[in-house]
Amino acid sequence: MRYLEVSLERLPDERHPIHQFLIENEGYDALRLLYYHQYAADEHAVLFHVDGPHSAYEEVLQDIPSILEFEFAPCRGDTFYLYIQESLTKPGRIFIDAVFQPGLIAVPPTEFRSDGTIRMTTIGPSDAVQATVENVSDHMTVDILSIGEFRADRIDSRAALTQRQFEAVSAAVECGYYRTPREGSLEDIATRLECSTGTAGELLRRAERTVMTRLVECRPF
Repeated sequence: MRYLEVSLERLPDERHPIHQFLIENEGYDALRLLYYHQYAADEHAVLFHVDGPHSAYEEVLQDIPSILEFEFAPCRGDTFYLYIQESLTKPGRIFIDAVFQPGLIAVPPTEFRSDGTIRMTTIGPSDAVQATVENVSDHMTVDILSIGEFRADRIDSRAALTQRQFEAVSAAVECGYYRTPREGSLEDIATRLECSTGTAGELLRRAERTVMTRLVECRPF
C-alpha cells in the first residue's frame, strides 16, 4: 500500500468560488475539507473547517448557483464549520474524476489554501496512486510533496509510540495528571510504572512530542 502527498493548483476560472473567495480576501488561512459524500450521481455533501469569520462567506454562498443548501456552525476563536450540499459542476466533476481513482482513499483534511493550492494525501494500491498522478497532471499543476510505502503512524499517532510510552500516557490520564487542576503527579505515574520519576517524565515528554508533532503534520482542522 502506497501513500501520495501532493500540492495541486488549478487555473483561477476552474477553482471553486469559495476557494477563490478565500484567496482574494484577507483573514482566511485555508478551507479544510473534513468529510465528503457523493449521495447522487451529480450531487454531494461536504464539511469544511475554516479559520476566519463566517459572516463574509454567507453572501458568497448564496450567490453560487450550484449550492443547494449550506449551514454554519461557529466555533470559538473566529473559526467555523461549513456544511454544503451542492450539484456537481463540470470543473468539480473534472477534479473529482482526476483525484479520486478507484481503490484510492483521501486522508482528511484536504486543504484549499490561501496561496491558491490544494494539498491532499491519498493512500491505496500502487497502480491507483500512479493513475492519480497521471490523470491529475492532465488537468492541473502537480507538485509531489512525498510518496512511498504507507505507515500507520502517518494518521494514527499511537502507532508511533513505544509500548512503554503508551503505558506512561495511560498512567498519566488515569491518575489525573492532565486534569485541571492537576490531581496526579510524576511520582504517581512513576509508582504505577514502577520506575523513577525521571524515567516517567522522560517517557511522557517523548510520547507528547511524538503525538503533538504528528497532530500538527496531519493538520486535522
